[in-house]
Amino acid sequence: MHARTDWLERWALYTPERVALEWVPTGQTITYRQLHQQGLRVAAALTHRYGLKAGDRVGILAQNTLEHVLLLAAAQKTGWILTPINFRMAAAEVAHVFDDSQPALVLVQDQYTQVAAQAAQIAAHSPKLLALNGASEESFEALVNGDAPAWEGQGPSFEDPCMILYTSGSTGRPKGALITHRMLAFNAINTSLSIDLSGQDVSFNAAPLYHTGGWNVLTTPLLFHGGRVLLLDRFDGGQLLELCQSRGITILWGVPTMMKMMAEDPRFESADLSTVRYALVGGEPMPEGLIHTWQDKGVPIRQGFGMTEVGPNCFSLPQQDALRKIGSIGRPNFYIDVRLVDDDGQDVPSGQEGELWMRGPVVTPGYWRNPEANAKTIKDGWFATGDLLRCDKEGYFYVVGRKKDMYISGGENVYPPEVERVLASHESIVEAAVVGVPNEKWGEVGVAFVVCSGEMEAEQVREHCRGALARYKVPRHVVFVPDALPQGSSGKIDKKVLRVKALAQFA
Repeated sequence: MHARTDWLERWALYTPERVALEWVPTGQTITYRQLHQQGLRVAAALTHRYGLKAGDRVGILAQNTLEHVLLLAAAQKTGWILTPINFRMAAAEVAHVFDDSQPALVLVQDQYTQVAAQAAQIAAHSPKLLALNGASEESFEALVNGDAPAWEGQGPSFEDPCMILYTSGSTGRPKGALITHRMLAFNAINTSLSIDLSGQDVSFNAAPLYHTGGWNVLTTPLLFHGGRVLLLDRFDGGQLLELCQSRGITILWGVPTMMKMMAEDPRFESADLSTVRYALVGGEPMPEGLIHTWQDKGVPIRQGFGMTEVGPNCFSLPQQDALRKIGSIGRPNFYIDVRLVDDDGQDVPSGQEGELWMRGPVVTPGYWRNPEANAKTIKDGWFATGDLLRCDKEGYFYVVGRKKDMYISGGENVYPPEVERVLASHESIVEAAVVGVPNEKWGEVGVAFVVCSGEMEAEQVREHCRGALARYKVPRHVVFVPDALPQGSSGKIDKKVLRVKALAQFA
């Protein structure tokens, strides 16, 4: 096999007894030797039982589990393409992922059995479903712990996909971004070069493992470097503060909402954070007051920026510049080239805003089975992000807006066209438009402007959305417009007008 894609094989050789993972809910620890061996068992068991081969998609519909990482270990050996599915999605959304990725097998946690079964009925492609845990001989747990021949085979190459991570779709449907083995490796290298990551570091993951942050902010970089990952099933700010002391966490990370929740926890004042070298913050700029709160606690703040399709660790702002360059995402990481361009793809002068394009070994080769999206975003090897940035005279970058009609709620990207499509499917809704507004807790939330043919209540609108969308996509606010939504000169809905109204009413 290609050892360059199978990091665990080498760490099992170099540091076999070093702890790679701790499953915090139970305290179970797994060494690098054990993780490598369990990856081999997963590869053998699922190949023997289901005939999986390189290139097959293997889905998992579950909250954070150790099994996610075991599947990654197996994928690095077999060439399977791991496809984590957002457990917060409704059955119709899961059915789209089934049809788009066409997984050969999907592992399902108990509480999502009904959603998976409903999705399989809706979807044109109905994958085999395998219970994640349980005493049944048909469960993943039983298969992996049972008898199976040793796995032998040729491993994947650097250019082969390792994951498909689904992002909310700007055209109304989630898109599957291909994550290759090369991307994982160079993201890990970029991370270590920008934040001095090493095998001595200890960090955590409480972000969902259907999300690039869950995998690629620190989980895969730490495993690449032989470090230690504390894996949690959910985010709990107070618990993380306690883990800093009991487990010696050296790097914290999260979106500003997470950092704010930790700072507001009653345990923050007395928490021992002496082992923490710094905290990484991304998703949106961190308020100056919150930076001071953490710095006064002895924890420097490093701002970052990235996205599923590139990295995601793309920019980094050193802690010494956290206040001097507040609002900046810093400079590009080592193996990333950047451009700021105008609507014609020409570089803009220094100081002017332009769309961010990025290039390098951390850029996705494209979206799964989506040539239209690829044509729009990949231009002569450059990934057109849709984000508007400017660069100051010292080479520090600032996000000033988005060309894409998107907002970020609790660290999750929400594309209004996806929500608008669901709103328009209601028989009483004639027109609908969604914009994002600032929110103290979640960063941004959605405001839906709707024109109805009859009487409706705001809760009816939200309930309709809950039946087809993940809850974080459901608009927090609903505004009923009597006759028609405002239109621009082109005849399209004028979202600038709606955004001004939303900000005046809800910001």
